[in-house]
Amino acid sequence: MTAKVLVVDDVQINLRLMEIRLQEEYYEVRTAGSGQEAIAICQAEPIDIVLLDVMMPGMDGYETCRRIKADPATHHIPVVLVTALDGAEDRVTGLESGADDFLVKPVRDLPLFSRIRSLTRLKMLTDELRVRAQTTLAILSEDGFVADVAGTDGSIVLIEENPLESDRLTRMLRGEQRVTAVGSLDELSAMLASGSQPDLVIADLASRRHDALRLCSRLRSDEATRQLPILVIAPTDEEKRVARALELGVNDYLVRPIDRNELLARVRTQVKRRRYSENLRRSLQETIELATIDPLTGLHNRRFLDGHLPKAVERSRQEGKALSVLVVDIDHFKQINDRHGHDVGDEVLREFAVRLRESLRASDLACRLGGEEFVLLLPDTDSASANVIAERLRLLVSTTAIAVGDGIRLTISAGCATLGLPDTDATLLKRADMAVYAAKHNGRNRVVTLAA
Repeated sequence: MTAKVLVVDDVQINLRLMEIRLQEEYYEVRTAGSGQEAIAICQAEPIDIVLLDVMMPGMDGYETCRRIKADPATHHIPVVLVTALDGAEDRVTGLESGADDFLVKPVRDLPLFSRIRSLTRLKMLTDELRVRAQTTLAILSEDGFVADVAGTDGSIVLIEENPLESDRLTRMLRGEQRVTAVGSLDELSAMLASGSQPDLVIADLASRRHDALRLCSRLRSDEATRQLPILVIAPTDEEKRVARALELGVNDYLVRPIDRNELLARVRTQVKRRRYSENLRRSLQETIELATIDPLTGLHNRRFLDGHLPKAVERSRQEGKALSVLVVDIDHFKQINDRHGHDVGDEVLREFAVRLRESLRASDLACRLGGEEFVLLLPDTDSASANVIAERLRLLVSTTAIAVGDGIRLTISAGCATLGLPDTDATLLKRADMAVYAAKHNGRNRVVTLAA
């Protein structure tokens, strides 16, 4: 996954060296020599992450970060402060200015690229929600989200097997957050199964009783906990495991010895981010459900797709990222209605929609066009990857019966198209539709891709 990185430093040689390192990893790089220039770039073009030097003349990195985070148009952009100041008080100052993380000079490749990948992955999900908000005629006011979301009184689950350490961390957080301490992964699973929805999970990478990396993997693979923020606590010599944790989807980390003020600041940041995302999702759901949700399947409908696809195409072009569309048609669906009745046909459509949702990423979009025809919108997905997704879905559907009556076996035909230079949203969708027609004409139960 590539990204556009803005590097901010008043020293030209530092700018150039960082630019070369990032370009070697295929990132698109913009540079700025001052805080004012960085803010202007963030306001003028899509930026995925900012690497911001702290010590600059005039407007320093802290003030630049505060202004980026105070602007509703740019507050969602992750900011990583790059500094030679490694004291706990410096980190707290940065976190309170809104920074998402720190890199200490000299910046090594492992923490640099791990943090960029982790933060841009999280931003991609939030961006997709923001684009969908614009699709609903900008009913939401992002200014309200920035002002109203608090980072205190969060529900925190602490997984710590050592009672003394558990008690110490609980006392550090007490007064600002509500902490529930558990001693094992099984206890956490029981809590989540009972319907508890914490704002943050804190886990110890040094635990001997449970594998914190496996915990992170399990939480990210479960739809119910996929968006749950995770903060890990690591020993000083575990840089590679921290990088691996970030790759698995961990949101943040602390290195021992733990400073209370830094712990509180990082926890507040994660709680605020969780509440912002949840408020955005909840408001979107309430706003669009009646107008843009298909009542039978719970998927978005044609009306939503017609409004959303042009924005997705525009965003893809602005950011220089791929965009693919799949049109999926259930084969011989009329025969199901004729043989089993329309009630059974409706149940088949509902079950098929469930399978669609389970097979897609959080950033993907599934819509029902009408009847037995569906459209999948796949951001940041090239033609080869889209074809893999379509083929995987085809195999899943054809090898597993729909649990209706005695079981009904389905096959699907899928057409794939990826945004090309001459494409508009209309021609992109039309080409995917032509591809699914070709798949049905050539025998059904297959995937066909048509290039631009």
